Amino acid sequence: MSLSAPSAAPVYRPCRPEETVLYRVLQEHLETFIERTESGGRELPAFVKKELRGYLECGILAHGFARYHCHRCGHDRLVPFSCGGRGFCPSCTGRRMADQAAHLVDRVIPPVPVRQWVLSLPYDVRALVAFDAALRRAVLGVLLRVVFGWLRGAARRRGIRDPQCGSVTYVQRYGSDLRINLHFHSLVLDGVYSTDEGGEPTFHPLPAPTDEELEQLANEVRKRVARLFRRRGLAPPHGSEAGTEEPPLLLELGAASAAGTVAQGPRAGARIPPVDPLGSLAFVPGSDRIAGEAGGFNLHARVAVKAHDRAGLERLCRYLARPPIATDRLELRPDGGVRYWFKRAWRNGTTFVDYGPLELIERLVPLIPLPRTHLLLYHGVLAPHARLRPQIVPLTRVPDETCAHAGPHEAHAAEDSPALIRRRKTWAQLLARVFGIDALACPSCP
Repeated sequence: MSLSAPSAAPVYRPCRPEETVLYRVLQEHLETFIERTESGGRELPAFVKKELRGYLECGILAHGFARYHCHRCGHDRLVPFSCGGRGFCPSCTGRRMADQAAHLVDRVIPPVPVRQWVLSLPYDVRALVAFDAALRRAVLGVLLRVVFGWLRGAARRRGIRDPQCGSVTYVQRYGSDLRINLHFHSLVLDGVYSTDEGGEPTFHPLPAPTDEELEQLANEVRKRVARLFRRRGLAPPHGSEAGTEEPPLLLELGAASAAGTVAQGPRAGARIPPVDPLGSLAFVPGSDRIAGEAGGFNLHARVAVKAHDRAGLERLCRYLARPPIATDRLELRPDGGVRYWFKRAWRNGTTFVDYGPLELIERLVPLIPLPRTHLLLYHGVLAPHARLRPQIVPLTRVPDETCAHAGPHEAHAAEDSPALIRRRKTWAQLLARVFGIDALACPSCP
């Protein structure tokens, strides 16, 4: 690949993962963790070990790279390959964050108001839902049927016939302290579509839910999820029933993570941090946050984006798809432990959490999603095969889709080829879009 002459944009510099605390911990302690975890005869799933070991090769030149050559000055730049991990790798999950946000704003979500609905689950079912893809889809289906039903009811009371809703949902698996905290962020169109006799869709915005309505909706979600669990022969949320069989190793680690305790090692059963932060997520009466709570189910719907605030919508999408761990907030302590600082203090004043090296790796394992499962889901009129979708999504052709460094033949192909028009943005395009960095600019040319 060729480099171009330099531009006024900031110069791209590859990250150096081998200099981070996260890399050093995994490099020194990963095999010890795997050996200890599997010493009882049980084995970590192959996809978990593959992702943990793959991170140690991500961004390292010795494991492969692309060469960018400048024909003007002969300068070469080496850009290392990535691991493509979906769980915790800051580089790969960061790229996926930017890619998904750009895709949703440019090609999926129409220019209408959007509201974020967030459903948090009780602590005792988070690990179970996180590692059961069918159950996770069913719980999300409960949430969307409740929310869509409320929207349709509000629309019918205003005389709107055959109202149709749409949503895009991020399945987020982590909390601020790296424990598994599976919850749903659904970007729901803040209104409904209806069609006229000719089939042309019209969008009708609706007012935000009140706190009382949120309480009712949260309670309805709780009741329906409890019925769902009973139909599947599972203990209901906050139930006292316990299985007699030993749980799978991955579920055991996930359950300890959700509870904020250590699963293995000399500190097994100890809480991290020592102070229980369960109250830090509770709704505070009198605050400006629209929220409802019922039996451990928290439903929030405060954040909304206006119809033409596409930049704000993209920032929100990036926030929802952000990486689970920020390497710049990891600190190696003198005793060999690891301290992870929070971006914002909890309500009880806690600002960091301390882990042993093996305990940190133990926290990373449940964050790795099951293979071949989707973490971004589309419903209603935004579903891939919805009848109205072609009429309401943004135009497929995006003005800035062609790479600025493409030659005449490449630019012509990108303009005429439907396959290229619909492709996701390249690595260089994402860096330019998010950070204003021209990754293909030659740093040596005058």
